[in-house]
Amino acid sequence: MEPLKTKPLKRLKQLLTFGNLWLYILSIIKKSGKAYAYMLDDEIEKGYFFRPGKVMIYLVLYKLEAEDLIKSEFEERRKYYRLTKKGEETLILAKKYFLVLGKEL
Repeated sequence: MEPLKTKPLKRLKQLLTFGNLWLYILSIIKKSGKAYAYMLDDEIEKGYFFRPGKVMIYLVLYKLEAEDLIKSEFEERRKYYRLTKKGEETLILAKKYFLVLGKEL
């Protein structure tokens, strides 16, 4: 990938990566059926080409759960997250929005 050379492009990358971390987390949970926090940074790096810090991931998970987009449950010693119906609907709408934006640009 070519390096971003201008400040506006760097800001765009920041907004599309860290600014939409919630979207990537919901997508990974949907694809996997469930996910635990510790593995999300690796999955985000593989699929979206940036690596957020673990603290950032935990903050986003906390917010997503508070907004009823995901729910957590323990399986043995791990806390797994799954999408709620509201989370699935939000993910679908977000993807549609990105498609519309992509067509207009």
